[in-house]
Amino acid sequence: MAETVSGYAIQWGQPAVIAGLFEERFARGAFDRSLREYPDVVALWGHDATRPLGRVANGTLTLRSDNVGLYYSLTPNPESPLGKEALVTVGDQLVNEVSVGFASEQEEWDDSGDLPRRLITQARLFEISLVLWGAYGKATSAELLVREHNRTAATRRKAETAMRKRGIPLS
Repeated sequence: MAETVSGYAIQWGQPAVIAGLFEERFARGAFDRSLREYPDVVALWGHDATRPLGRVANGTLTLRSDNVGLYYSLTPNPESPLGKEALVTVGDQLVNEVSVGFASEQEEWDDSGDLPRRLITQARLFEISLVLWGAYGKATSAELLVREHNRTAATRRKAETAMRKRGIPLS
């Protein structure tokens, strides 16, 4: 079974302060049109186009817009050095955030507060990235991977214990 990194890249309505200049949020469904018209989004390591981890076109990345936000599921190739690095660092919780590369197409501004607020109602999505620090804070990116890793490790420990009890040597 392939290891998968999944979670929400964006949660609708969740605020993020961008460079201390303004607060940004995404309206529900902000990427719906983009996902229909330009579905071949890529997953990158740290927004670096020379370090691809997956893409919709080859089935290693799936994206969906739901009631919560923009959900992704990424299955990097564990046999490639970059895929292995991504799985290990996310599994170890060293990298546990996600960011998005996008272009705002429709937005609303509110300048009534101390900090201007931008609500993006429609955007073109180019890529998602595994990153150290995402504008929207911690993502649930490692949740599925860690759970699968822990289940696999627990199963291995049980098997090894049973083998030891039966006097079967471990190699």
